[in-house]
Amino acid sequence: MEKHNPAKLALKWLNEAGEQAEITYGNLLEQANQLANGMQELGLKRGDKVLVMVPRQIIAYIIYLACLKSGIVIIPSSEMLRAKDLAYRLHHSQARAVIAWSSVTAEVDKIDDHLPEWAWKISVAADDRELPANWLDLRGLMNEQSEQFTAVDTHRDDMAILAYTSGTTGNPKGVVHSHGWGYAHLRITRPWLDIREQDTVWATAAPGWQKWIWSPFLSVLGWGATGLVYNGPFQPHKYLQLLQQHGVNVLCCTPTEYRLMAKTEGLGNYDLSALRSAVSAGEPLNEEVIHTFRRHFDITIRDGYGQTESTLLIGNLTGAPVRLGAMGQSISPGLVEIIDEHGQPLPVGEVGDIAVRNDMPALFQTYYLDPQRKQQSVNGDYFVTGDRARRDEEGYFWFEGRGDDIIISSGYTIGPFEVEEALMKHQAVKECAAVASPDEIRGHIVKAFIVLRDGVEGSPELIRELQSHVKEWTAPYKYPRKIEFVSDLPKTSSGKIRRVELRDQEHKQQ
Repeated sequence: MEKHNPAKLALKWLNEAGEQAEITYGNLLEQANQLANGMQELGLKRGDKVLVMVPRQIIAYIIYLACLKSGIVIIPSSEMLRAKDLAYRLHHSQARAVIAWSSVTAEVDKIDDHLPEWAWKISVAADDRELPANWLDLRGLMNEQSEQFTAVDTHRDDMAILAYTSGTTGNPKGVVHSHGWGYAHLRITRPWLDIREQDTVWATAAPGWQKWIWSPFLSVLGWGATGLVYNGPFQPHKYLQLLQQHGVNVLCCTPTEYRLMAKTEGLGNYDLSALRSAVSAGEPLNEEVIHTFRRHFDITIRDGYGQTESTLLIGNLTGAPVRLGAMGQSISPGLVEIIDEHGQPLPVGEVGDIAVRNDMPALFQTYYLDPQRKQQSVNGDYFVTGDRARRDEEGYFWFEGRGDDIIISSGYTIGPFEVEEALMKHQAVKECAAVASPDEIRGHIVKAFIVLRDGVEGSPELIRELQSHVKEWTAPYKYPRKIEFVSDLPKTSSGKIRRVELRDQEHKQQ
């Protein structure tokens, strides 16, 4: 970032109330340096881990830059996480501090686990909100600090990001990304995002998710563009107005956002002539949505595929022909393959596991404190992603479905275990299973099949009660939008629930 013009506008921020703010690259770096000096005075040092829970605000960029320059490991966390989710992350990572937006400090304060490594609670006040007495003011840490800070000497293999991702069983996995990963990500994603220095870029992901690090943070700042940051709820007409008003050149949205924008009345009345590059990631995008944007705006939305454990792996790259319905091509020949159960590449047209070479520079290092877990997903020379596809004669990949029970809904990755664990805490539930159910707007939603305890009757009121119960125990986006009461669940001979059978049942009913 030091190489960018300090007077260049780095970020344009606005919210739904119409408030606005801007910051240049020079000022962004100065404030990050002030925070780095303040954290150093607290005693936070290279290798320490800090859980960060801040919404779409300019201060999020300052915090991430300060941590990276200090060699402090960032644990990206959504503000929707509950005390139980946070306590697990803090305990597992042995984090030294939490940096949280003031509206979520109360959830953090509900944690009553014994966490001896956790030393600091640091908050950023929203508006003029007064902070709880046991929290430090982040702005206060920055006050009167020097605007100069010499970056700590970190190695490319040093941990930079510890991202927690949902698993099919058990607690979330801690995915370790190094400083070198960030550099590799920039190089790999450039021909997909196609960001240029003069561009205004709007990537809609929120801090707390790996996709925010991918695009709004690393890719925008890394290439010296101007990022548009909108801190407000998704409303299709509002997004279209912002695209027009700010002359956005590069757009990175979820498939759900594109689907809803494509259904907006009067779509053709918006002027998106400045838009040069539009990309989508998280799940396959419907062909009709791509047709709609082509018809109205002469822009082709280009799909991309990646994981928390990597970066972009497959994509419809700039300049390459787009094959509608396809995921795209490997970002580099031979880097991504379709393999069989023996770890061998399959012939054209055959369905197998999507796998990436183990020596890919942007593949994660390990699962934190659990190196054997990564090895379980390695097959020969490849790391197996958990998704299945086939490849055609021209190298385009065609998605066939997940090979495991992970649910992807509106771009959120949800492990069935987390939903099931929350449901099992309700006194009415005897057994349950959560699976992906197809949905026109969100791609998939969470559906729970529930066996009730003897004497309990299923009802619409109980469904609403169970949904509210899940929202209280874990992040609200994980709640089951559909619930079906059943007398029993399909199981293997050893008693394991066969979610695959329930998932197939859902797809057949569509």
